[in-house]
Amino acid sequence: MTYARPLSPSRRLGRAVAWVVGLILALAVPAVVQPTAARADNPIVQTIYTADPAPLVHNGRVYLYTGHDEDNSTNYTMKEWRVWSSDDMVNWTDHGSPLGLASFSWASTNAWAGQAVYRNGKFYWYVPMTNRATGRMAIGVAVADSPTGPFRDALGHPLVENGQIDPTVFIDDDGQAYLYWGNPDLWYVKLNADMTSYAGSPTKIPLTTAGFGTRTGDASRPTLFEEGPWVYKRNGLYYIVFAAKCCSEFIAYSTAPGPTGPWTYRGTVMPTQGGSFTNHPGITDFKGNSYFFYHNGALPGGGGFTRSIAVEKFSYNSDGTIPTINMTNAGAPQVGTLNPYTRQEADTIAWESGVETEPSGEGGLNVGYIDNGDYIKVKGVGFGAGASSFTTRVASAVDGSAVELRLGGPSGTVAGRCSVPNTGGWQTWTTVSCPVSGATGTQDLYLRFTGGSGYLLNMIWWRFTAAFAAAASK
Repeated sequence: MTYARPLSPSRRLGRAVAWVVGLILALAVPAVVQPTAARADNPIVQTIYTADPAPLVHNGRVYLYTGHDEDNSTNYTMKEWRVWSSDDMVNWTDHGSPLGLASFSWASTNAWAGQAVYRNGKFYWYVPMTNRATGRMAIGVAVADSPTGPFRDALGHPLVENGQIDPTVFIDDDGQAYLYWGNPDLWYVKLNADMTSYAGSPTKIPLTTAGFGTRTGDASRPTLFEEGPWVYKRNGLYYIVFAAKCCSEFIAYSTAPGPTGPWTYRGTVMPTQGGSFTNHPGITDFKGNSYFFYHNGALPGGGGFTRSIAVEKFSYNSDGTIPTINMTNAGAPQVGTLNPYTRQEADTIAWESGVETEPSGEGGLNVGYIDNGDYIKVKGVGFGAGASSFTTRVASAVDGSAVELRLGGPSGTVAGRCSVPNTGGWQTWTTVSCPVSGATGTQDLYLRFTGGSGYLLNMIWWRFTAAFAAAASK
């Protein structure tokens, strides 16, 4: 017996993703050479709209804290924050939403741009939202024992409130932590060691044209600083990268000899481009490389209120200045390979067509809302000497579905095919396996889903068995 599955809340990222990304970026940035659809890995999340990236490196992984633009938004309609992670910069695991407006009893709307930081065994996430009691934007702080949460309101009230937004947090080498935020002004406060209180009062940083560049045509905003500050330190120099001018915004930066200035304007990081009239920077170093995160409107239905996060690798100039960075749809190169012989979450994705993620009855997330021909790309899978079998955890309420294991592309060589039975429900789980041949070396793996009309199956995780391991067990 089968039953109809409710419609997905967001089916707008379907088959035409790759060519639409290429078209939008081609129109926005003519100088960028467009790679083929098979190479497209930006934006790095395609299952939902994401905005305002905030990377954090912890224990050999990059954790990416983001906002979530709701489908079909015509304003900044944002109700939750999301977490993603990667150890190779191309395959990103969806950790869902461990924090939302409902986490703060005092908040009403506007889950906007925040940043998380690690200190003393805990993770602190600073986020702006509307204080229901005052109607003004305020900044709260949530805390968790894990980078993926769950996070909880650390205070039960705002940490700081002056109607302004976009907190960034920075811990200096001497252990002093700073919180910066602002639009239209730029503020900072020194956080105490507990990361949930501060010493003194918030201080406004003077916005001078020498420090933050000259804006023309708006007497009330003489400098380029708009919003979205991102503060960090490199080789003894302090950087503040920010969204500049409006609208459309570009990304600019300034530097200083100390964490509170005096700041000197240094120029453009990323010119205006990409189909969104806002942008938001996040910079981190990971495994010896530097990366610049941003958002654009490159996915189908994308724009200024339906944005998507992307990333580029870059190198500082010899004098410490940041080069001009343009958006691409190729994204950052992979660092290392993905190990197929350990459990991989099904929501670990480099690129996808048609699938989405949702909470699973077995914990975590599963991929679902899968139609015939949908696929997941997992980039740079290190099969080594070869795999003998594939195992996956699946659920389905229909008959006749299958997972095809294709190499090199969604229409590439078939290395295996696992039939998926009707398990009796979309959250009634079973484990299936099938033989594999030809999966050797390092190749891009495509999990391509086949079957009849309508939704086919859900998947939680998968793994391969190495040929030599199978032989040794006999």
